[in-house]
Amino acid sequence: MKFLLDTHIWIWSLIEPSRLSRRVLAALEDPENELWLSPVSIWELVVLCQKKRIRLHGAADSWIREKLNAAPFQQAPLTYEVALETGCLQLAHRDPADRFLVATAKVFELTLITADQRLMKLREIPVLANQAR
Repeated sequence: MKFLLDTHIWIWSLIEPSRLSRRVLAALEDPENELWLSPVSIWELVVLCQKKRIRLHGAADSWIREKLNAAPFQQAPLTYEVALETGCLQLAHRDPADRFLVATAKVFELTLITADQRLMKLREIPVLANQAR
């Protein structure tokens, strides 16, 4: 399967894997699966670091580069198609990062891995919910 990681799932996989369910851990560890990450998630982590909501060991840009070099992620490109799709989505909230992630999953036919209750209810894309172990 092809999975797009929501930002918090990516972060948890790196610094708090205990927050991931068995199903999500199995999906992330299965070598048959393709794991995708959006540049939007990188941006969100940078913003969280700037706001001091997350503290990383060392400078954020170095830490992120190190983790990206060590991870088997495919980069989910921000294309014209993705940008246009953000305007077609029927989301219950206006979070621009979520709009881009959902549009990316839709355009590239990816299953979104998320713990966000609002995104778990979507019918527009397949979702692998990170629910209690």
